[in-house]
This record gives sequence, structure tokens and C-alpha cells, in this order.
Amino acid sequence: MSVVMVSGTGTEIGKTVVTAAVAAAAVAAGRSVAVLKPAQTGVGPQEPGDAAEVVRLAGSSVTAMELARYPEPLAPDTAARRSGLPTLAPAQIAEAARRLAGDHDLVLVEGAGGLLVQFDEAGHTLADAARLLGAPTLIVAPAGLGTLNSTTLTAEALRARGLTPLGVVVGSWPHSPDLAARCNLADLPKSSELPLLGAVPEGAGTLPPELFRAEAPSWLSPPLSGTWSAQSFLTTWSPPAYTPATT
Repeated sequence: MSVVMVSGTGTEIGKTVVTAAVAAAAVAAGRSVAVLKPAQTGVGPQEPGDAAEVVRLAGSSVTAMELARYPEPLAPDTAARRSGLPTLAPAQIAEAARRLAGDHDLVLVEGAGGLLVQFDEAGHTLADAARLLGAPTLIVAPAGLGTLNSTTLTAEALRARGLTPLGVVVGSWPHSPDLAARCNLADLPKSSELPLLGAVPEGAGTLPPELFRAEAPSWLSPPLSGTWSAQSFLTTWSPPAYTPATT
């Protein structure tokens, strides 16, 4: 895997922190890494964006590239139209990823929001760039209620387009998971027909960068250069058996 797309089932679910964790684990495994953020929205001209946050957490050896920036926190196509700035085409994203792949072992392309958020007037999405690259897509999902539906829909959308879903990482695993989150651990692989490839703890992005880099491999499974085991994690967090109330 020289290029991996990172998409969420929605927005604000830990996609950037997961991207940083994957980058940190790959660097720890001796790989050279680049992160590409095609469209950064909701950030001013001099403010650090998601790609800069990945570098802050994963380390300065990670190369960061951003293709377009729009000031309002909206879908890229909408934000571009409202700001009067050019939109992005899938070919531009694919070309940038290919250039980075020429000099790096791993290129992580972090999308905006969910998989089918539109980048341009023609309705192109991250999935179109993935098709041009022939790249698998890592799905970042929330832990709680609703994630089975949104994760399965994202996986089905990828397969319907002839694309490869790589697996699922829980973007923010709660410190005190409720029953729904614990049940979802077992149900996500069945519902999405994808492997669980990791669970990043809630608040990981607030850790000191050195600690983040040291811990990142323990949050991710071996296909993502980590040591995390879905089986042992499921054993730790599996809910107790249901016992009907007696009267």
C-alpha cells in the first residue's frame, strides 16, 4: 500500500487524529510518510490545518501537502463556490498523491467529512480520486449509536464503485464506553464485513506529541504498522451477557 485514502463516516469523528496515528506508527516502523489534505475548509490563511496537525503529532519527518484551502467550514464544493475560489478535480488529487508516492513509502490522503462529500461542480468525491489511484480506503468511524449504519453504508458505497475498503478504525474510543459502544465492537465487523484495524483512545490528540508517537502503534493493528489486537480488545471491552429481569 503506497497510497491509502482516509475517509470518515462523517465529520468530527477523529479522522485527523487517526491519520496522525497511522503516520506515527508507519514512521516508527521505519517507513517514510507523507500526508495529503486535498481540501482544507474552515481554516484561515495563516492557521494550521489538518495536515499540519498530523505533522505536529506524528513528527517533523512526515511530509505535509495541502492543495486547496477554503475559509468556511463547509463541504469543499460549497466552500469553494461561496469563496469564489477554484474547486478541486479528482485528477489533481491523484496527481499530487502520485508525486508524493514517488518519494515516500506511504501516502495518506485525508478526505473532508465523509466519503461522498463533493469536491467540485461535477459532484466528484474522494471515491473518484481513489479510483484513479487504485488506492484502498480506511474508514474512520465513531464508537456509539448509529455507527453500524453509517459504517456499513460507507463500505457498501466503496464496493459499489469497485473500490477496496481496507478496514475500520474507531476514531475516538471512550474512556468509559457505554453498552452501545461495547456491542458495536463485535457488530461492526459483521455489519460492514470489514476487519477492525484499531481504536484510538478519546483525547489522544491532546497528548504530548512524544507520548502520542510512542503510543500510536498500540492503537493500530499490524496491517497499519501497529501491535493492536482486535481479539484481545474485544475480550477487554465485550459487554456482559443479557440477563432478563425476574419478577
